[in-house]
Amino acid sequence: MYLNSNIKVLRKRKSITQENMASAIGISRSKLAGYELNVNPPLDTVLLIADYLGVSVDILLRKKLEDLSEYKLRELLETDQFLKGRNLRVLATTVDADGRELIEVVSQKVKASYLAGFSDPDFIEELPRFNLPFLPQDKKYRVFQVDGDSMLPIPDGAWIVCEYVDDWTAIKDGGKYVIVTELDGVTFKIAYNQIKDGERLLLCSTNPIYRPFEVDINAVREVWMFRLMMV
Repeated sequence: MYLNSNIKVLRKRKSITQENMASAIGISRSKLAGYELNVNPPLDTVLLIADYLGVSVDILLRKKLEDLSEYKLRELLETDQFLKGRNLRVLATTVDADGRELIEVVSQKVKASYLAGFSDPDFIEELPRFNLPFLPQDKKYRVFQVDGDSMLPIPDGAWIVCEYVDDWTAIKDGGKYVIVTELDGVTFKIAYNQIKDGERLLLCSTNPIYRPFEVDINAVREVWMFRLMMV
């Protein structure tokens, strides 16, 4: 069994401290620390841990997650979510000959098609793609071309590198994000997280001539966090 190491892998992947996780499932921090080392928790605690981390007990016990690449780990966890009957968001992606994920480029020209094709592997395969070796390899990135002047000083036509966000509840207030929605397609905005209280995001521009607007979280299809602008 790989229970001990898997708890640690999944907790760190979600950027959760031992103290916060222990408090959420009703145990002491020292007990959780022991579980991550070599102490096996009772069955009822295993169930609590699995539910809190959002995985099946089978995955928690049987799969050695620390040996998987981020790509394989994400693929495994998404499949696990599907088998548990939860909503499935599959990220279509491309890899090089060594299995390393590439960075696809979404230009202004293809943004209109992106909403229909973002989950289609054939569409993603047709996008230009490249690699930036200085970026952390445990994250997924995509480049988008800015359309319009709503996010000045980032100008129209600029290329921005963004990191895939799989946990939308982790969207940070005031952060810059590319949001893909059913109605608005691909849009680059400052986001404010209102998911917990209203199941929506408030999207704002840096250019004051554009008014803020809300999007229902159920209409969101992808979220990408702005990391850097390419000069």
